[in-house]
Amino acid sequence: MKTKNLALIVIAALVLILGGCGCGGYNNMIKLDESVKSQWGKVQSEYQRRADLIPNLVSTVKGEANFEQTTLQNVIAARASATQVKIDPTNLTPEKIQEFQQAQGQLSQALGRLLMVTENYPTLRANDAFRGLQTQLEGTENRIKVARNDFNTSVQEYNSVIRRFPNTLFAGAFGFKPKGYFQAEAGSEKAPEVKF
Repeated sequence: MKTKNLALIVIAALVLILGGCGCGGYNNMIKLDESVKSQWGKVQSEYQRRADLIPNLVSTVKGEANFEQTTLQNVIAARASATQVKIDPTNLTPEKIQEFQQAQGQLSQALGRLLMVTENYPTLRANDAFRGLQTQLEGTENRIKVARNDFNTSVQEYNSVIRRFPNTLFAGAFGFKPKGYFQAEAGSEKAPEVKF
């Protein structure tokens, strides 16, 4: 009888301990999941800010009579493509993040080419509206970098918690899956060549 009572006490204690760990772990995973979603919202907000600046930039550049139309069309097409990629914050898988990042990377490249080509147009570079938009765009790129870094920090914290024991036991059961990170752009490990 004592052995049976002792066994029941041990089982009850284990259930309480695991239940307590499970509740605390679950609540922490929820908090971190919401933090990741919040940071993702900030990333999207900054990318949207950039997308909103582009039509004004393109309109200002179009004012330059002999500006390369292909460059402008590439920027417009890249913007359209980038704004079409929508990711549900509850499904931030590495593949979805990479898809989003590729679309945004194409837009970044198109904008970079646009800004490089504008160097050949002194009247455009002297235009106050263009200079103001260029400054806003540079500031937005910095905000995007900060938002992406903050997002990656949130993802790291979330992924670390769901992979730790005993949380890993509960994470799978409650549908908590690892989230994807923003990665460096392909080829960014190579330093650009500077030629004089």
